[in-house]
Amino acid sequence: MITALQQLVEGQDLSTETMTACMRQMMAGEASPVQMAAFLMGLRAKGESIAEITAAAAVMREFATPVPLELPFLVDMCGTGGDGAHTFNISTAAMFVVAAAGAAVAKHGGRSVSSKSGSADLLEHLGVAIGLSAQDTAQCLKGCGVGFMFAPNHHAAMKHIAPIRKELGLRTVFNVLGPLTNPAGAPCQLMGVYQPSLVPVQAEVLKRLGSDHVLVVHAEEGLDELHLVGKTHVAELKDGKVHPYTVTAQQFGFPSYSSKEVAQAIRAESLEESASRLASALANEPGPVRDIVAFNAAGGLLASNKASDWPQAIDMAMAALASGAARNKLDAFRALSQSLSSAAEQAAGH
Repeated sequence: MITALQQLVEGQDLSTETMTACMRQMMAGEASPVQMAAFLMGLRAKGESIAEITAAAAVMREFATPVPLELPFLVDMCGTGGDGAHTFNISTAAMFVVAAAGAAVAKHGGRSVSSKSGSADLLEHLGVAIGLSAQDTAQCLKGCGVGFMFAPNHHAAMKHIAPIRKELGLRTVFNVLGPLTNPAGAPCQLMGVYQPSLVPVQAEVLKRLGSDHVLVVHAEEGLDELHLVGKTHVAELKDGKVHPYTVTAQQFGFPSYSSKEVAQAIRAESLEESASRLASALANEPGPVRDIVAFNAAGGLLASNKASDWPQAIDMAMAALASGAARNKLDAFRALSQSLSSAAEQAAGH
């Protein structure tokens, strides 16, 4: 660790071996709080390299509690957060649309970091049992095509690092590691990132980690989602190659909304507001809220190989909303998660 700190001070990138050793020390609780804080800030000040992020993600996966199942084209949909936009949970709403259109969605998330409600907070508010065991999450995925992996349940070793992150209160490499460490090993992913420079970086990291089909996105409006206004930058990993391009919602027939109109519509100042935005989208109420959910669901359908191109993906997303299938998927997920949770509680009680 001391040698690594010296290298960081000198602005040198760490080798994969050094980064791996330092991460293992931190995850095992063998590094002191001062060393960990210095290490995280040194990395941040230097700028994390692709090799460093890849090595760190590989160690986090090594220490994680996996979800035991093999489903082809399992997709994760998440953002790094940290975009400061205080939007409702767009990717959480979109996952029900993606599942309703036939993909299996293994969402990995936690409680709020920068927004008013994290995916875990919102799902809990909606009555979903979020603390399922790895085995029960696998059952959930098999039973209804949706599974939620509450990050603290799968990344117990993070307990050594969590207080450091909280006290620092600044972005660290862990902001980008969360979305890279899906405990179900989802080979497909729609990932939003908080700054444009991370778009090609995260796509390259996922390529090195062995992902199959991935879309990493950042909107020019500053959002870690596909946006209805302006351009969204995309890096698509497919067939072992990363293709960068930009998309706009209008090229696929979405209405032209003003920046202000969308910003007001998708903003959520509380958990209740986030839940009401999600409900209105799943009820297929026309407007920016439904359309941004559909656009992001389309990204998930493309990544999961359920759709072969953007127009088909958008048609599938709109159909899942219009038919009520997306709303029914939330109901099915809530019911199954609760029954699995109750059964686990009863078993523990006997």
